[in-house]
Amino acid sequence: MPLPRIAIAIGDPAGIGPEVALKAALDQDVNRLCRPLLVGDPAVVLQHARAAGLSPNLRVIADTANADWTGTALNLLEVRDGACSPVKFGTIDPSYGRASLAAARCAIRQALAGNVEAVVAAPQTERSIAAAGIAFDGYPSFVARETGTPPEDVYLMICFDRSRIVHATLHLSVREALALITRERIGRVIRVTEAALRRLGITRPRIFVSGLNPHAGEDGLFGSEEIDIIAPAIREAAADGIAVEGPFGADTMFRKRDCDAYIVMLHDQGHIAAKLLAFDRTAGLAIGSPILFSSVAHGSGHDIAGQGRAHPGAMIEAITRLARINV
Repeated sequence: MPLPRIAIAIGDPAGIGPEVALKAALDQDVNRLCRPLLVGDPAVVLQHARAAGLSPNLRVIADTANADWTGTALNLLEVRDGACSPVKFGTIDPSYGRASLAAARCAIRQALAGNVEAVVAAPQTERSIAAAGIAFDGYPSFVARETGTPPEDVYLMICFDRSRIVHATLHLSVREALALITRERIGRVIRVTEAALRRLGITRPRIFVSGLNPHAGEDGLFGSEEIDIIAPAIREAAADGIAVEGPFGADTMFRKRDCDAYIVMLHDQGHIAAKLLAFDRTAGLAIGSPILFSSVAHGSGHDIAGQGRAHPGAMIEAITRLARINV
């Protein structure tokens, strides 16, 4: 059985994305599990390679039909923005925002067309994307738009070691996120999580759900969202046969074991735990879309861009996790 083809979008040209994407694509363990395909501007990749002291043998192609994994060359699907080279490392620029999303968009289209089995995207920089006048609040909603999936049906699942954390809301102000915490949304994220876990090969998923307020509201002492919204959504999902429990206090839930995924209400409830426990090996899956899409939980590292110091551990984790789904 052939190894899965995984497209790796190089991310923000001015950040560490191209460096970690290249290092991951050259990794021996990655190549034992999949056939990597870099997606982005060749000039950007070569500039980062020189800065990192790497001399990759690149096979630049305009069509995935011309990819060749039989030799030692690394396939690079060309996506040129025209304004990116030479890159000024560690800077904000609209062209860098456009380029990062152009690479991700191209990779997603390859997956939709069946030319690759999965997509992994290196980190982007939201300030450069905003400078380009593009509305963007993270990869999950971007994947939703690019695949024609309702944005409310695609969520971020952070994965590290044996832990998985799903976010009911993501890159929003807390005020905006609170308005989205509805019974319907919580029920939807529970169902999407259960379906994703089954797709990952877990036949009987078990899910724990956090509360929104301190101590999950303490029976209404610190807020009523758990009583009015979250608990009813959990009961409805459980009545449909989903093994789901909660709401639990977000400060203690991660000490509970024997579950396949934790669902949290707010960005920081999940990200703080993940970055404390596994900063360099945390991958993000966009769940609920028709394609397999992953990214990394760390940022674009402008402070070390172009210095050859970026560690590809999280990118390798994201790639190998998807590769194992397909083998």
